[in-house]
Amino acid sequence: MLRPCFARPEPWLQAGKYLCALAGGLARRNGWTIAEHAGDRAPDKTQRLLNRAVWDTAAAAGVVRRFAVDGLQQAARRPGRRGGLVVGALDETGQEKAGQATAGVQRQYLGCAGKVANGINTVHLAYVREHAGHALIGARQWIPAAQIEDPARAAAMGLPPDLEFRTKGQLAIDIAAEALADGICFDFLCGDEVYGSCTQLREFLEARGQAYVLRVPRNFRLTLPGGQRLTCADAAQAAAASHCEVRSAGTGARGQRWYGWSWLATASAQHYLLIRRHLRTGELAFHYCFVPAGQPVTLTRLIRAAGLRWPVEEQFRAGKDFLGLDESQVRLYPAIARHTVLVMAALAICAVTAAQLRDRTDTQAPPPVRPGQAPPADTGMIPLTTAEIARLLTRPAPPGAAAHWLAFRRRHQARARWYHQRTRLTRNTE
Repeated sequence: MLRPCFARPEPWLQAGKYLCALAGGLARRNGWTIAEHAGDRAPDKTQRLLNRAVWDTAAAAGVVRRFAVDGLQQAARRPGRRGGLVVGALDETGQEKAGQATAGVQRQYLGCAGKVANGINTVHLAYVREHAGHALIGARQWIPAAQIEDPARAAAMGLPPDLEFRTKGQLAIDIAAEALADGICFDFLCGDEVYGSCTQLREFLEARGQAYVLRVPRNFRLTLPGGQRLTCADAAQAAAASHCEVRSAGTGARGQRWYGWSWLATASAQHYLLIRRHLRTGELAFHYCFVPAGQPVTLTRLIRAAGLRWPVEEQFRAGKDFLGLDESQVRLYPAIARHTVLVMAALAICAVTAAQLRDRTDTQAPPPVRPGQAPPADTGMIPLTTAEIARLLTRPAPPGAAAHWLAFRRRHQARARWYHQRTRLTRNTE
């Protein structure tokens, strides 16, 4: 599907070898190990593919985006599938890097490390189809202003001469604009506080009539219907006396994710504040919501959208664990982008395959309905997931062993999920 993006067949064939090496279960992915896996005599071809070969990275990203969306849409339309929301989930992921020569590197907070560390950050957009699957469909690396403004350093890092500094929120605008220009329709766009705090992103989406459910900090200010301007924390105190409904934010590995929910109208008829309260700790989270006129707006719908932001983390985990998303052993800006696009292509193939096979591979027993319920004789197996398909690609084993361990893991996970769900039912009852 990527052949038209390459000017010559040689880089295209090398890209195929690169993908096979990424999915080859290598202990460490760099130019030498990839070249060895590909059967090359030196890493020159791999380095040329990422740094100097003539191919259109942006066009390749577009091909991956359309392939993933079309594949998940087809899976969602399979007979017997329930219709669901379509959500675009914005989030960033990082990669630790040593030294100061890599494009975009600096000391910053990295979610992968859980602390401030030396590394790079890339903003991603995930396409999440409720009851079907999810895949990464867009990426933009964040580059510090100091690197862009230093001509010598920018040239050494391979930064384009016309590259302008963009915040993470502005990079999200660029990614969302590409997806919308491709005709991709979202019921909601979701993101954490980094994106909810970006006024430009909210205005961009509202100007295009795109609904969103974005996390915002507790000091985010909004105007209530009476004209009173309050922070989210102050508004939550007013909502504490109102009715708080216990609803599920979706099904996780351990069962339904229950929270207390309430929502407030604002001075705008199209904006709402969605408040999530943790049932045990009482911790609050705030979502600023926009729903254009003429589109359905209910508390249930907003809660479902808020709960569909998390699958992007599953894509990051599968991409890093099995395909080397965080092992771009390159320094130049174009090379990092090319590595990311090729990993996204492999992830899209895994995600679409998992979505297409979901019905045929899901043999789980019905979930428990009451505390203390006796377990079934056979809890069945979970459906094939993106991670399982990536594991099959990355860690080939003898046919008998591969089939045995694939079934063992899926059966064990189904059993563990059933018991976790029963335990959570007991806690919820208490």
